[in-house]
Amino acid sequence: MHAAMIRKLYDWTMDLAGHRRAPQALFWVAFIESSVFPIPPDVMLMPMVLANRLKAWAYAGVATAGSVLGGIAGYLIGLFLFDLVGRPLLDLYGYGQSFEQFASNYNEHGALIVFFFGVTPFPYKVITIASGVTQLNLLVFVLASIASRGLRFFLVSGLLYWFGPPIRDFIEKRLGLLTILFFVLLFGGFIAARYLV
Repeated sequence: MHAAMIRKLYDWTMDLAGHRRAPQALFWVAFIESSVFPIPPDVMLMPMVLANRLKAWAYAGVATAGSVLGGIAGYLIGLFLFDLVGRPLLDLYGYGQSFEQFASNYNEHGALIVFFFGVTPFPYKVITIASGVTQLNLLVFVLASIASRGLRFFLVSGLLYWFGPPIRDFIEKRLGLLTILFFVLLFGGFIAARYLV
């Protein structure tokens, strides 16, 4: 996708954050980001929380609900419309080849994949469509999506609630690194427990 087009979408999303119907807009941005839209809902969530920190948890809930329901839409695209809609969308965003690489053994680790990539900056739409294409159990997909998207949006909102504007740049630049560190520590703990206890 062209950089100028991405920038326009980013600016448009930021403008929505200041609108009087920003919570509804946040829901829909989170919804469509889970299947087609390239700008993550964090772009709206962060300025909304900074503008009214008392509503941080409500905004995180709105983003989570929109994202999970949008994820189900992405799942259905993968399940029913992959050749017609899903594959062209993945190709449009340049994820066609990477999709093919993990689709074959996706279901074996599907819940963990959905959870891990649902928290990271990796485009969630790739995961939602892949889950539908590979026919990952829908309940497993939904539960992993609620856990991962909830963790992501409540973590961002919580950090902004407690630390305010100074934490915003840190979140934008290092959310992916923090997520990877969390998983390294988590798996390291499991491995240590298995072999040391």
